[in-house]
Amino acid sequence: MPNMETSKEITKTAFLNIRINEHQKDLISQAATLRKLSLSEFVIENAYDAATQVLADKTQFVLSPEKWEEFCDALDAPPKSIPALKELLNKPSAFNER
Repeated sequence: MPNMETSKEITKTAFLNIRINEHQKDLISQAATLRKLSLSEFVIENAYDAATQVLADKTQFVLSPEKWEEFCDALDAPPKSIPALKELLNKPSAFNER
C-alpha cells in the first residue's frame, strides 16, 4: 500500500462508522483473515486504495508516446477561428447584471 501513512507516522483521531449487512461483514472478515489483517486494517487499506484510484482516474491521464506527440501538437497549434463561438462570446452573459 504505497504512500499510505501508518499509525507510527501519525495519530489516528478520525472515525468512520458504517453499517453493513451480515453477509457483507462475513465476506469482508474472511478476506481480512486470509490477508492476515484485522477487519479495520483490511477496510482502511482497501478503501484508501480505491479512493486513490478514483481520484487518479479523475486527475491524471496517460498517453502513448505517439498520442502524447499529437496532444502537444494540438496544444501548440494556433487556435481555430469559429465564428459562432466568437459571436456567442461577444453577447452579454446571462450571469451578468443587466
